[in-house]
Amino acid sequence: MAEAITAEDMAALEDNAEYLGVSKLQLMECAGKSVADIVEGLGKPGEIAVYAGTGRNGGDGMVAARHLASRGFKVEFFLVGGEERISDPSTLANWKALKSMEASVEIVVARDSSEIPRSKASILLDAMLGTGARGRLRPPILQAVEIFNSLKGFKVAVDLPTGVEATTGSLLGDAVKADLTVTFHRVKIGLLKAKKYAGKIKVADIGIPPEAEIYAGPGDVRKVRKPRAWEAHKGDYGRLLVVGGSSTYSGAPALAALAGLQTGVDLVYVAAPGRAADLIASYSPNLIVTKLEGEVFQPKHVQALKPLLERCTGLVLGPGMETREESLQALKKLLKLAWKLGKPMVLDADGLKLFAKLKVKAKVPCVLTPHRGEFQILTGERLPEELDKASAEVKKAALKTGSVILLKAPVDIISDGVKVKLNRTGNPAMTAGGTGDVLAGIVGGLMALGFPAFDAAVAGAFLNGAAGDLVYTRKGAHLKASDLLEEIPRLMENPSLHKEKI
Repeated sequence: MAEAITAEDMAALEDNAEYLGVSKLQLMECAGKSVADIVEGLGKPGEIAVYAGTGRNGGDGMVAARHLASRGFKVEFFLVGGEERISDPSTLANWKALKSMEASVEIVVARDSSEIPRSKASILLDAMLGTGARGRLRPPILQAVEIFNSLKGFKVAVDLPTGVEATTGSLLGDAVKADLTVTFHRVKIGLLKAKKYAGKIKVADIGIPPEAEIYAGPGDVRKVRKPRAWEAHKGDYGRLLVVGGSSTYSGAPALAALAGLQTGVDLVYVAAPGRAADLIASYSPNLIVTKLEGEVFQPKHVQALKPLLERCTGLVLGPGMETREESLQALKKLLKLAWKLGKPMVLDADGLKLFAKLKVKAKVPCVLTPHRGEFQILTGERLPEELDKASAEVKKAALKTGSVILLKAPVDIISDGVKVKLNRTGNPAMTAGGTGDVLAGIVGGLMALGFPAFDAAVAGAFLNGAAGDLVYTRKGAHLKASDLLEEIPRLMENPSLHKEKI
């Protein structure tokens, strides 16, 4: 059986498939037909009853009902909930199609629990709630589950039994106890944890392109969006600390900090030496700047940074830091403290080069963002030109360094030592200085928001390249790194905007 996945990963794959041109309506059609094929193959004559909800899982059930009726089965279809609650466009399209089949399908709309029929059909399909279910079951679904379980027919769950949480396998108060579960694309982790409710598990292919898993897409961005609660307070949505800059470089840490702010982090702190701090403070009133004594990062600065380290929820280390000996010793001391505090981090540019000299393995969630030349400094190995061979080397280096590596290239390679993902957003104009600093800030911001390092790196690579592509449509080769900043929030809210505009 293929590797199990979470509900979030499955949703991301569906979004990525749509980005690649395979619509959710097409996926729903394939899902429902696969259920019909398997039900027909059971060889159990008699009636079929479909208990369906008003969401996408219900839409899968509608497609299955249509296909089974077209093959001569006598089909009952029970919509649990009012039809006005159907909002998903694909589900609504299939509901309209099913309603036109009143001669071949007996349809009942059960608006409340008192109207839910008790079918005598020999095969019962559960299509009430799918992978998106959250929280305890409520009427009328709760009563529909109780009725469904009390019936005598052979029970088939569509994707997963209603009431089983797709990722954890926990029960949402009550759950359908199926004889067979037909799940789509890959088995959901929750099914393996709730086998007594799933019964026998069959995995059905629904036509998701392999590229939806190979390449970063809008689904990967939607995985790293954090809805805000009305009762939220300042700081609840992350505090990012950027440490970098020197007498020579002030733009790099500023770009990283501003990019982090654009991801939705509440607070962004920048710690930089001397004149760099003054310049960064002048760039934006939204940044909280700490001025460190001297013109380069030094070991004595680490103690001064301790309060900020304790407060922050994520770090970006290295933009504009310079690779002097005092910077090396300072970074060594800073890493030791940050690791002790368990702070997730991004090591970029000079910070990455200094990290390479230390020859240590990361002890916290960590993303390294080398280009090809920096990768050679990090590993001592020159990357092969072939994408598959380069991917294997990045994967090996990620395992060795205990980090996620985001290799910046025409096709980015992201690996945590186990998984590998590619990203093909971006364009040649992004050789402009500072675009890598923007990338570091995006990834750092997402990590400060609490997202896993690999997910943050994949989404960050897509967002950075997509922002560059949107700017490129307006400015061509005259793109500047700062131009990317305004595109980040737009893409986080609607990552498919990239496909629409390019």
